[in-house]
Amino acid sequence: MQAYRSPLLEREHAVEADGLDAGVAAHYGDPMREQRLLESGEALVDLSNRGVVTVAGPDRLSWLNSMTSQKIDDLAPGVGTESLVLSPHGHVEHDLHIVDDGETTWITVEPGTAPALVEWLRKMQFMLRVEVTDRSSEFAVLGDPSTDAPPAQVAITWVDPWPDLGPDTAAYSAVDPHPAFGRAWRELVVPRDDLEAVVGDRPLVGTWASEALRVAAWRPRHLVDTDHRTIAHELDWLRTAVHLHKGCYRGQETIARVHNLGRPPRRLVFLHLDGSGHLLPEAGADLFAPANDRPVGRLTSVVRHYEDGPIALGVVKRNVPVDAVLRAGDVTAAQTVVVEP
Repeated sequence: MQAYRSPLLEREHAVEADGLDAGVAAHYGDPMREQRLLESGEALVDLSNRGVVTVAGPDRLSWLNSMTSQKIDDLAPGVGTESLVLSPHGHVEHDLHIVDDGETTWITVEPGTAPALVEWLRKMQFMLRVEVTDRSSEFAVLGDPSTDAPPAQVAITWVDPWPDLGPDTAAYSAVDPHPAFGRAWRELVVPRDDLEAVVGDRPLVGTWASEALRVAAWRPRHLVDTDHRTIAHELDWLRTAVHLHKGCYRGQETIARVHNLGRPPRRLVFLHLDGSGHLLPEAGADLFAPANDRPVGRLTSVVRHYEDGPIALGVVKRNVPVDAVLRAGDVTAAQTVVVEP
C-alpha cells in the first residue's frame, strides 16, 4: 500500500512528520511561531492523513449508538461529539470524531485506522439499513482553531467538545477551571480536490504546533496516549466520549464497574520536563519514581511548547505519590495531577 503524502508538503519549508503523522508536515520552518499562529486562530494545520468514514441509512445513529460509548441516537445535525469503540474488556480500540448532517454520519479517525474500523462496522451490520464507506481517498481533514464560518467548499465541520462535560458523564480531574477551558478546535472535512483552495492565504502550520497545544490542553489522543490496556477513565476521557446511562454496548461493563466500584489502575499526568540538557526523552520512555528501580509508567506525548518549554503527558500507576518528581532517563519530570488517584 503506497504511503500517503499530502500535496501541502510541496509548500515552502515543509518538513514531513514521522511516525503516526507521516505524510503531513511536522513544521514549515518555524515551529514556535507556528504555535503562536495556531493559538491565535490565524493558521490551519494539515491533518489530511486522517481517515474519513461515512455511515448512511435510516438506522445509522441508533446502530452506532448501540456499539459505541457515547449516546448518539438523538444526535442533532451539525453537533460534534466523540465516541469510543471498546474491546469486550473495555480497552480503547478506536476514537471516533462524529458529526451528522441529517442524512449521513461523518466520522474521522486516526491515520491508517479507517480500513479496520470499516471492516468491523460491516461485520456488525446484519440486516440494518446502514451503508458504511471509507471516504479517505475522497476527503481530507484540516485542523482549525477558528470559530468563523467555514469556507463554502467544506463538506462537514466537527467541533471538538473537549473539555466540556457531556450531559451524563464524569470528570476524573478535579482541576477547575480546566486548562483547556474556552479552547476552540474543529476539523474541517473537505473534498481532496479543494484542499489547496480551502487553505487559500491562511498560514499553514505543522503537527508539532497542534500537538504542543493538545498536550497543554491535556487532550488525550488515540494511538499516542493509549496502549492495548488503556481504559477511558485513566485519561479523563469520560468527560467527552462516554455516556454513563445509555444502555449496553461492547465494553460497557468495564466502564460501569470502574466508575461505580473501583478506580482506574493508571492515571494521566501532565509533566514539566527539565530541558536544561537540551535533549528530551522520546515518547514511550519509561518513567521512574525516586528510589524505585522499576518503571512506574511511561511518557506518551513529548513536545516543546512556545511558552511552557518542554512538556509531556504520561501515564503512571495510580499509587505513585502525587508529589513525586519523576524521571525519564536523565531528565526529571515534575508532575501535575490530571486524573485524581
